[in-house]
Amino acid sequence: MDGMPEDTAIDLSVAVALYNEEESIPPLCEALDKVLSKMGRTYEIILVDDGSKDGTWKALCDQADKYKGLKLIRFRRNFGQTAALAAGFDFARGRIVVTMDGDLQNDPADIPAMLELMDKEDADVVSGWRKDRKDSKIRTLPSQIFNNFIQSYLKLPIHDNGCSLKAYRREVVKGFHIYGEMHRFVVAHAKWVGAKIVEMPVHHHAREFGTSKYGALFGLAKIPRVVLDCITMRFMLKYSAKPMHLFGKIGGWCLLVGALMLGLVGVEWVSSLFGCGPWFGGESATLLVKRPFWVIAPFMFLGFSLQFFIMGLNAELNTRTYYESQRKPVYNVRETRG
Repeated sequence: MDGMPEDTAIDLSVAVALYNEEESIPPLCEALDKVLSKMGRTYEIILVDDGSKDGTWKALCDQADKYKGLKLIRFRRNFGQTAALAAGFDFARGRIVVTMDGDLQNDPADIPAMLELMDKEDADVVSGWRKDRKDSKIRTLPSQIFNNFIQSYLKLPIHDNGCSLKAYRREVVKGFHIYGEMHRFVVAHAKWVGAKIVEMPVHHHAREFGTSKYGALFGLAKIPRVVLDCITMRFMLKYSAKPMHLFGKIGGWCLLVGALMLGLVGVEWVSSLFGCGPWFGGESATLLVKRPFWVIAPFMFLGFSLQFFIMGLNAELNTRTYYESQRKPVYNVRETRG
């Protein structure tokens, strides 16, 4: 899909992930059609059924007969929000890709304003901000923790990383492979490739149908996973093309500590040969060379240093194999001319 000719592309793709949202689908499709049909842009609506167990797929098929521009995708089982978002990106033909949830809490009426802001600011990403969120405090608490941590750790210029309503220029997400639970880090990837990111307050509505798939307790239980994902993402963004810079730096510090400790032990031992007493602990103390910690610890640090250097070399070899075998680009082009 990424290599399609420019003349086959359309202006806008709206990708929506759905899981057990049977009741939400008719008003969702109606609202999307009402907004998009008045924008004067060519568009498509990609609805991804993430292995729903209710009548979601039947409801989608019914709406496809009613509205134009609907593209339906059905998973064999529930693969999760990341997989649904990935399918939306893969099947999208739009020069701009808008993502949103299918539970009617995101408002399709915000899409025209987001695209206007994108054009006005010459931005690559417009991220929605649920400034007046219509969820209970017990649900917003985990989300607030996530947002604060992700914003500070990954240095993202947005308040609400968890809002699904976002608009991306196609070239920003083209070729970006997401997996696991990396859907929450698409903006981080966009920042890494140099995209200009702006944030816009958007409407947020209380859930009308069904129940949330992510309760408060489940949200709190995800905090350790989010922290680990953040660490992984920061490594990928900062060191994916130069892992030796990370492992070599850690190995260098281990080498320095080990060498200093070993040097201190050696110098004290040499000085003792000329009648000097132990440097630490007074005359009754023993030399550092006779203390197990001061003999074992330096060699442990030197061993750690060697291990980190070897890990860095292996990571460098794997990185080069990855980029060269897949011809993975190491840059992201914003536009060309001529």
